[in-house]
Amino acid sequence: MLALSAMLTALSLALLYMAALVPSGRMGLTAAAGLFPAAAVVSYGLPAGFLCYGGTAILALLLLTDKGLAMLYVFFFGLYPLVKGIVERMRRLPLELLLKLLFFNGVFSLVLFGFSALFFSLVPWEGLPVGGLYLAGNAVFLLYDFGFSKLICFYRERVDRVLRKT
Repeated sequence: MLALSAMLTALSLALLYMAALVPSGRMGLTAAAGLFPAAAVVSYGLPAGFLCYGGTAILALLLLTDKGLAMLYVFFFGLYPLVKGIVERMRRLPLELLLKLLFFNGVFSLVLFGFSALFFSLVPWEGLPVGGLYLAGNAVFLLYDFGFSKLICFYRERVDRVLRKT
């Protein structure tokens, strides 16, 4: 478990480092870095996911020059796979959806009102109506969650099965 978590932490940090270097696709690379804690949760459970997330978060805050990307990982893209893993254990779809949306809107509010100076460089949302931002954000989040679920299923069926055989 520890070796896999360390490997996934390194891969996640590598994607975050690339996101800090490239001029475009930064948000996508940061989101992709969140796939590795999800892989740790699928393979070895929540403790492995927390190890991967915690290690990546600390190293990203220490090593990345773009602290905005590091904070985006810490507050959403790295943490969401763990929240998703906990919430989806309830097996009650309406409650799961409500809790996921509450998490997203809480983080979105924190970013929008608390850390706006860090994130306005990532997303050009200055001057847009707040209600429209929440509406668009929730729609994008639901698409993200659906796609993220599909990627987790792919990992479980194709990658994790092969890893467990070796």
